[in-house]
Amino acid sequence: MNDDKQHYPDISRSRWAGILIGIGIMAAVDEIVFHQLLAWHHFYDQSTLEIGLLTDGLLHAAELIAIVAGFFLLADLRRRHSLVPLWAWAGFFLGMGGFQLFDGIVDHKVLRLHQIRYGVNLLPYDLAWNLAAVVLLLIGIWLAFRARAATKPIAADR
Repeated sequence: MNDDKQHYPDISRSRWAGILIGIGIMAAVDEIVFHQLLAWHHFYDQSTLEIGLLTDGLLHAAELIAIVAGFFLLADLRRRHSLVPLWAWAGFFLGMGGFQLFDGIVDHKVLRLHQIRYGVNLLPYDLAWNLAAVVLLLIGIWLAFRARAATKPIAADR
């Protein structure tokens, strides 16, 4: 490899590495805390316990694939000296918040694959779940604005 080769920041891949890792981490938190430790629900609760456990396993496999793919992408960017850390962090929080909001709206309400918890008033749980997602998204958006400002091309002096 030629050491004189110039390295360029890769904003898009940096952001996508963060998004994949963020999605995987938030899915893992959901899976570990709500599916396993608290046993509040399974990914798909509209069938037998065996199907619920199977769908939890599929979610777990998908989250691991997202985390591993994101870290491989991150490692490749670092190797190429193309990683833009602030964009990766923005993507991480956007991925976490995006996953949680998708889960809270689409999985819980639209598709009704599962609810956060059964036998309780769901409104406080839904509000907390979706509000946490919005907070994560706002952090990601704030970081993206900071990253955009930090990576704007500097006009050449005249």
